[in-house]
Amino acid sequence: MSIHRITLYTDTYVDSVVQLSGTRAMRGLDGVVWASAAMATPANVETLAAEGFDTSEIGNAGANDLFVAVNADSDELAEAAREAGESAMFAPRTNASGEAAEKPARTMAQAIARQPDTNVAVISVPGDYATLEAHKALSAGLDVLLFSDNVSVEDEIALKERGNRIGRLIMGPGAGTAMLGHTCLAFANVVKEGSIAVVAAAGTGAQEAAGLVDRWGAGVSHVIGLGGRDLTAKIGGLTAKQAMGRLVADDATEIIFLVSKPPNPQVAHEVLAAAKGKKVVAALIGIDKDFEAPEGVIVTRTLEAGAIAAAKLAGQTPPDVTEGLVEQVRAIAETLPAERTLVRGLYSGGTLCYESLVVLGETLGDVYSNTPLDKSLGLPAPEGAHTSLDLGEEEYTKGRPHPMIDPEARIELLREQAADPKVAAILMDVVLGYGSHENPAGELGPVFKEIRDAGGPQVIVYVLGTQQDPQGYDAQKKAFEEAGVLVTQTAQRAALAAAAIASRKPEIAAISL
Repeated sequence: MSIHRITLYTDTYVDSVVQLSGTRAMRGLDGVVWASAAMATPANVETLAAEGFDTSEIGNAGANDLFVAVNADSDELAEAAREAGESAMFAPRTNASGEAAEKPARTMAQAIARQPDTNVAVISVPGDYATLEAHKALSAGLDVLLFSDNVSVEDEIALKERGNRIGRLIMGPGAGTAMLGHTCLAFANVVKEGSIAVVAAAGTGAQEAAGLVDRWGAGVSHVIGLGGRDLTAKIGGLTAKQAMGRLVADDATEIIFLVSKPPNPQVAHEVLAAAKGKKVVAALIGIDKDFEAPEGVIVTRTLEAGAIAAAKLAGQTPPDVTEGLVEQVRAIAETLPAERTLVRGLYSGGTLCYESLVVLGETLGDVYSNTPLDKSLGLPAPEGAHTSLDLGEEEYTKGRPHPMIDPEARIELLREQAADPKVAAILMDVVLGYGSHENPAGELGPVFKEIRDAGGPQVIVYVLGTQQDPQGYDAQKKAFEEAGVLVTQTAQRAALAAAAIASRKPEIAAISL
């Protein structure tokens, strides 16, 4: 009999990263069926009820109250899990000398008083409070990485217009990555210093862009996240234009690499024009082929093509990303039963999922998704359809960690899809770097081997990262390959390899889009 236990910490707010550390600590214990550390928002309380907890135990708790919920095999295990979660979130921190660290500042003003040379604020609070905190940061003269989402368009415009007036950047809302002055913020990869600056309205798109040019020998000067709406007609590229102005004036930056899902064409032209004076590459994923770029700007429809162009401008010779791939795909396809013809994408990165929909759509036809390119291709998908899911969306992360942080979040779906006798290929991304799981291959590799040994579909993985990342690109890649996974050099190649396997047309793996 399992034990359900909830502990409530009233008037205790911790940000999402701290919540996730507590959740991970509890779920790592043997005998814990399910556990979560989260704020008592209506959505999270609903998740508790769905997991069989008696939510009356937390009464009228709200978004400023933290709960720790454990479903374990015994009272003793439930208590041990609670203690592990509490320790992960609240244990006294120490400094580099091993001495007790100062208690965290409770306000932005306190933090700035302790560290008066601060020039960037990273804001990760619920959307209802994020706008006010961002305005406080602007008032203090800081640039802002606004990690929070659920900020209204109107508030975003107001923040960015104010930032423009006073010369401060508002990166976001929903900006998950940045690297300024070679300091990594939020989810970020460790890259060599160099001459390419990445400006991106796409989080994992920015990470892939920076990671690929790093692995291909070119370094990165800055990564500036814009937030996913910045290049829309409503926002008008307010942060993008400001970022371009800063980078044009930056002697360390010679090449600007713009990354986005298809932007508003007029806004894209204005942003690209603002980069005049620098070499510019724009990877506008899936953009119409008739899009006319300003003179001298290289426009590509995939991240891979954009990274190749940027690396070449930096004087590097990128590798042949198709080398040996057609032969590998042909050998895999020959081993699969004829009835295995479908592709399943299980992505942690929203931009990479979007690119997979573009690539698979142009090679296989209709692909259904929770984030479809066309509303008619939303879920539920019909029988026998290809699907590609963004598992970082809210419907998959309620009450559980983001799949970049916890590979376990994808394992249930992975096993479910692998058991389908019609699935030929399962597509996945694995994102390395700061903020991500410390050893995703250690969690996912055994499951991939289990699928291979059972005669299941081919698993194809794109590892997003660099050799300098804490997890180590080469070590992760090798571990996946030893588990029978096909590891490709880019996300685009992974999607093309899946399409080639499913259609039994190996030549698709080598095409350009």
